[in-house]
Amino acid sequence: MDEYMSAPRVWGLMCPGSREEVTRARRWTRDILSNHPCADDAELIVSELGSNALTHTASGTAYGTFQLTLSLSPRTVAISVTDEGGHPEEPRSTEADPDDTHGRGLTIVMALARHLDITGSQHGRTVTAQLVAPEAGAATC
Repeated sequence: MDEYMSAPRVWGLMCPGSREEVTRARRWTRDILSNHPCADDAELIVSELGSNALTHTASGTAYGTFQLTLSLSPRTVAISVTDEGGHPEEPRSTEADPDDTHGRGLTIVMALARHLDITGSQHGRTVTAQLVAPEAGAATC
C-alpha cells in the first residue's frame, strides 16, 4: 500500500489487488474522515467501489492495483476509485434478487452519493462519488 498527500485536502492511496486491501482502504478512509459527518457513508462507498474494482476489472488479478483518492472541502467529500480496466462495458446499476449476495454495490453508492461520475474506457475507469455534508444542525449524510 502506497500513500501520498498532495494539494490541500487531497489524499491518495494505491492498493494492491487483494481483498485485504479493501479493508485497509476503509480504515484509511475512516482515519482521514474521523470527525467528518460523511465518514460512515464514505467508508461504505470505498468498500463498494474497491470491491467492484477487484471483482470486475484487471485490478483483481495477481499484479493488479486500484487507486483511491479522497478530496475534501468544508462540506464535500469526493471519493474516486480508479481501476486497471479489462471490462468492455461501463459499470451500471443492476437490480439484484433478494437472495443474491452480490449485485448491489453501485446501487448503494448511487443512493448515498449526491453525484456519481464514471470516466474512462475498458483500459481503466474512475468512478467518483460525491457526498455533501448537511448544513449545521441537520441530519448527517
